[in-house]
Amino acid sequence: MKKKLLVLQTDFGLVDGAVAAMHGVAYMVAQDLTINNLTHDIPPYDINAASYRLWQTINYWPTGTVFVSVVDPGVGSSRQSIAVKTKSGHYVVTPDNGTLTHVKKFIGIESTRIIDEATNRLPHSEESHTFHGRDVYVYNGAMIANDSNYFDSLAVGDDVNEVIKLEVLDPVFDGEVIHGVIDILDIRFGSLWTNIPSSLLKEADINTGDTILVTIHHHDMKQYQNQMLFGHSFADVKIGETVGYVNSLIRLGIAINQQSFSDTYKIGTGNEWKISIKKV
Repeated sequence: MKKKLLVLQTDFGLVDGAVAAMHGVAYMVAQDLTINNLTHDIPPYDINAASYRLWQTINYWPTGTVFVSVVDPGVGSSRQSIAVKTKSGHYVVTPDNGTLTHVKKFIGIESTRIIDEATNRLPHSEESHTFHGRDVYVYNGAMIANDSNYFDSLAVGDDVNEVIKLEVLDPVFDGEVIHGVIDILDIRFGSLWTNIPSSLLKEADINTGDTILVTIHHHDMKQYQNQMLFGHSFADVKIGETVGYVNSLIRLGIAINQQSFSDTYKIGTGNEWKISIKKV
């Protein structure tokens, strides 16, 4: 029998009862659900990080899995609540606030449904307007996970092109230098994950064992510049040395072996953090 899989992501943390309440609501819908946590440590209000982590994860779950993502600084406002089916056969329930940006760009959305926050919600929760993670999103996610026909019963949404998206920049190779951005961090270890795919490294004739010049700007100010090995993994250099590598999403990563690159050099993430790569 196929498992009913529900995966939760929020910026709530685990310091209080919010996540446990969401689990409880899901089990009230169907006690045979299998509930898993993607993460509850998205930085508060960071919609871009929520979008990226969904894309990072979705394709490694069986088709039919339902993801609930709640990073919702506009909770209680006029922003829409939606459920989507992706072209990979997964479902996502989330505010329509940009959380689906990376899924839309790199996986694709097949269809959308509108969640009516007045009626498609946990019974007797109508007076609560600030915990839609519990009252709206996980409730509807659990309903879909329990029976995918529930998705079809929701009101048909706008054209998938109308789903709100954040700005995602594409890397550029000018014939000599690759220009990209630092998308996100490998949080626990402080490595930089860029938007530069391995295919662009190959186009620039950057191969394992080459030396690359890495330059990082924040807005127009240079924050870092140095040469490093482009290797297979961290162990290709001594502890404390820098290395470029292809990460688990098949994109360029920048790291210090057994140290945090982001902490050491005070590097952040987002479109204002530009990175350029050149073969030496």
